[in-house]
Amino acid sequence: MTLVKFNSENNKKTNSMPAFNNVFDSIFNDTFFSERMVTRVPAANVSESADHFHIELAVPGLAKEDFKLKLEGDVLSISVEQSHQDQRQERSYAKREYSYSSFVRSFTLPESANADQIQAKYDSGILNIDIPKREEAKMVTRKIEIQ
Repeated sequence: MTLVKFNSENNKKTNSMPAFNNVFDSIFNDTFFSERMVTRVPAANVSESADHFHIELAVPGLAKEDFKLKLEGDVLSISVEQSHQDQRQERSYAKREYSYSSFVRSFTLPESANADQIQAKYDSGILNIDIPKREEAKMVTRKIEIQ
């Protein structure tokens, strides 16, 4: 005798055939589907120093040629479109996967940013973008003597 346990919470929610729902749950919760259905956008750190704004994106496994930085008005867009195809022909494959990934991150620059002198550097999986501030926007500090 085989005992089959159904989740009573699912039965209450759907009132349909629970075994049918469990089949679809197991298919779409599979890592093959879940990894490909999730949009992957790299994590970003945005910081400010006295004379620059800094954006850091965690994008390991890419080359600096994969990135496209575009400035339209005051919006800085960082995009990657990458496809990879395994071209090895010496084997007969039962399964062959193509890898394709892309993303776009956009950041609105403040009025105090000097868009003409933006610099970007890719090193060890981190894309560093330095946006200098205009001279009039830089914080001026001075020591005030107490009398």
